[in-house]
Amino acid sequence: MLGTIGLSEEIFGEMKEAVIEGDAKRAEALAKKALEMNIDPVKSIEQGFAAGVREVGQRFECGEAFIPNLFMAGNAMKAGMGVLEKAIPAADSKQFTRGKIVIATVAGDIHDLGKTLVSTMLNSNGFEVNDLGVDAPVSKILDAARDKKADIIALSSLMTITLPGQRDVIDELKRRGVREQFRVLVGGGATSEKWAADIGADGYSPDAKGAVSKAMKLVEAPPH
Repeated sequence: MLGTIGLSEEIFGEMKEAVIEGDAKRAEALAKKALEMNIDPVKSIEQGFAAGVREVGQRFECGEAFIPNLFMAGNAMKAGMGVLEKAIPAADSKQFTRGKIVIATVAGDIHDLGKTLVSTMLNSNGFEVNDLGVDAPVSKILDAARDKKADIIALSSLMTITLPGQRDVIDELKRRGVREQFRVLVGGGATSEKWAADIGADGYSPDAKGAVSKAMKLVEAPPH
């Protein structure tokens, strides 16, 4: 008969498997089961669901998984986390969260694929992500960053014609006198390291894995 630790490890493995298979219903059921067993919800997220998304991410990098697999894994994790997050005490939730991020594809750009992938990877690595979707105007982005008390504003742009939307966000932060309150991370097919430097962004990444790494460095960096 399995002890408490053995049962926990077993359900963590099942959670990981549910995410890898993209089975949202099973993930939700396992989350409820874990709560009934009085398993720490933070551990369930870290050792179960997040481990599954990381595994799918590694398979994607090796060419063993594809974008639909990533999205299905992300949806499964969200289903499980939706149950578990309600059971995390405020103090533990704050400790678990690496930082808060508001992410959006800027105004005029309706490309969602890369941004959604970045959101999923950030979420699976412990960030609280508020995804504003595509074609997001400056005011919507900044209001959300203020209301959510975001640490980072992440901006995506896949078309050269919409690149100025990233600069507009930074300019408006300056105009409002709150530039020092937020780190700005830019990415997308139309961006580059030089562009990020030219507009005064705090970071740039060409892909989802790099975005996670950069976000971790930004939340650990000293204030402006």
